[in-house]
Amino acid sequence: MDRSKQRGWRRRAVGVFVALGIAVLGVLALRLALFRGPMRSVEEVPSAPVVDLHVHTAGIGAGNSGCRISRELRNSRKFGIYLQAFGTTLAEVEREGDALLIRRIADQVSGSSHVQTAVVLAMDGVVDAQGHFDEARTEVLVPNEFLAREVARYPNLRFGASIHPYRTNALEQLDWAAQHGAVLVKWIPNIMLIDPADPRLVPFYTRMKELGLPLLSHTGQERSFTWADDTLADPVRLRLPLSLGVTVIAAHVASTGSNEGEPDLDRLARLMGEYPNLYSEISSLTQINRLGYLEVALKRPEFAGRLCYGSDFPLVNTPLVSPWFFPLHLTQAEMKELSAITNVWDRDVRLKQALGVPADVFRRSAQVLRPMPAKNRTRDE
Repeated sequence: MDRSKQRGWRRRAVGVFVALGIAVLGVLALRLALFRGPMRSVEEVPSAPVVDLHVHTAGIGAGNSGCRISRELRNSRKFGIYLQAFGTTLAEVEREGDALLIRRIADQVSGSSHVQTAVVLAMDGVVDAQGHFDEARTEVLVPNEFLAREVARYPNLRFGASIHPYRTNALEQLDWAAQHGAVLVKWIPNIMLIDPADPRLVPFYTRMKELGLPLLSHTGQERSFTWADDTLADPVRLRLPLSLGVTVIAAHVASTGSNEGEPDLDRLARLMGEYPNLYSEISSLTQINRLGYLEVALKRPEFAGRLCYGSDFPLVNTPLVSPWFFPLHLTQAEMKELSAITNVWDRDVRLKQALGVPADVFRRSAQVLRPMPAKNRTRDE
């Protein structure tokens, strides 16, 4: 290469580096100008035990668990991400059984400095017009019997039942769940095809109230599966159980959804003013697809005293969640420090605390659940 060409190449290289330097400085200057700090004043995580009321498991039927995942979901890229979040592989689950995933949850919770107990959620399937299980339309199934048995092996886990209210034996299943230590009933109406406003559910709600079982129901959009009917997760549809005195926990503050031209979060906030037995929770609100909703929930007065702590594991342990998504609320040092935390639950709690989630939110989960029976079993029993 002659000298004139070398000089030209060097000038272009210098120009590129100068442009990159100016761009980096511009980004830093913009961040400094827009930086707002925590969403609310930061409080210490309470020393009292923290309960995570929103933890998922799943299974492929390995080890005769009775679990299933639809072919569509299993063939989607989401399936591999979920396995990775549990810290396992398909081959390992096939070899050791679906109970492995519950053991992985218990191990992570036992290593947490902040979360003492996790409520692991069953997931009932779709029910046909005759009140029987509809396998063809079921996206995920985690049977109550399997989950109650496995959760009982670990002192730091609790049983979250899931019962489709259109089942012919729904009331009997409610009684069974309560007798086996259930602390709540979980629905995802979008994929279970449940209409919470259906007047045929009055006997089911009445029995829930008698048993002291709260309802944790998904509200807002659902995008973790391959399909969903989001109209069924309209918060307004929860008015029926609320009017009957059931304690209702509307999951995810109804983020990302809308009905009748109105954001679901606004519809939920309006209900908060009507029913003191209505709560919500902050699981999934640090996901990149829900950015902004946590700040709204923390600042809107309707949600004061009504928010509970949940993680939405395993999603909280995927690339959907990162401290680096909050450059306007966290310093670079804070984002780096939080990213280095290896325990899933400690990282989730510390991130939410640093963003301004108040201490009472972390305490409230234990207060709204059905009283949890003492568990004395050890893992070796």
